[in-house]
Amino acid sequence: MWPSQQEIEEAIGKSVSAEMFKEKYADVFSGSEMWQAIQVKEGDLFEWDESSTYIHHPPYFQRLTLDVLPVQPIVGARVLGLFGDSITTDHISPAGNIAVDSPAGKFLQERGVQPKDFNQYGTRRGNDLVMARGTFANIRLKNLLVAPKEGNWTKFFDDGQRTMDDGQSSAVNGQIMPIYDAAMLYQKANVPVIVIAGKEYGTGSSRDWAAKGPMLQGVKAVIAESFERIHRSNLVGMGILPLRFAEGQNAESLGLDGSEVYDMEGLTDSIQPKAELTVKAKKSSGNVIEFKVTVLLNTEVEVNYYRNGGILHTVLRNLVK
Repeated sequence: MWPSQQEIEEAIGKSVSAEMFKEKYADVFSGSEMWQAIQVKEGDLFEWDESSTYIHHPPYFQRLTLDVLPVQPIVGARVLGLFGDSITTDHISPAGNIAVDSPAGKFLQERGVQPKDFNQYGTRRGNDLVMARGTFANIRLKNLLVAPKEGNWTKFFDDGQRTMDDGQSSAVNGQIMPIYDAAMLYQKANVPVIVIAGKEYGTGSSRDWAAKGPMLQGVKAVIAESFERIHRSNLVGMGILPLRFAEGQNAESLGLDGSEVYDMEGLTDSIQPKAELTVKAKKSSGNVIEFKVTVLLNTEVEVNYYRNGGILHTVLRNLVK
């Protein structure tokens, strides 16, 4: 039933000609009528449209200076997500449908986008405001802080002493809310956040937003039993510190439930590749769990990326210099 190669070549010879290509490519840069109808201003720089829900000016360089700041310690951190094994990049940054009641769905509706026009996360990856809200938004994500509840949820912790910039209480301690909402509350209260996971964190496709999204949510470090190779590199590239538990240890064996306040000792400007840090996790009872982690900055180049705040900052500073 399948035609032979000779039959295919004969059909091509009868139906395809050089004139067809000449005609199509004669005005290839003109574009379609829809393309020509787009109103744009000419200039050397792209003119960002704040009303666009597809393309938005990302914040990566907006506060960038030429001076490299000293490495900042991670002190008083809270856990945004406590995960088990095999958390994939699709768990972290899904590419599929946008739920109506999700932070990203609410954001789009507030800007006049109807649910039927949401499209998917993968098509809105040019808008950081959508993608940051879509981080950890997979409906099958299992955050042990709210188990057995699945999806884009976490538990917000506040010791009652931190307040928002406007002086208002940030939220009720122990309140369950969307991960993005909790991340924004922590940011307003100047509280760093971390992620704790099991084995093979970041498996799957090497999705760049699986590192960009957590960075925009304020994640400073990920402590895991092991990392997928490319995702570990992507985390370093976005200025997030990958930390590995000591062999045979994990959150469960150490008695960590994610409600603790975390300090990381030894994180200084003189950090070396594969250095060892001491993590102190203070429980509400006052008890402190102390354990060692390995910094998975594997080379001096990666240490330099981390000092600069990520590969983007490093490259731009080098270009300017």
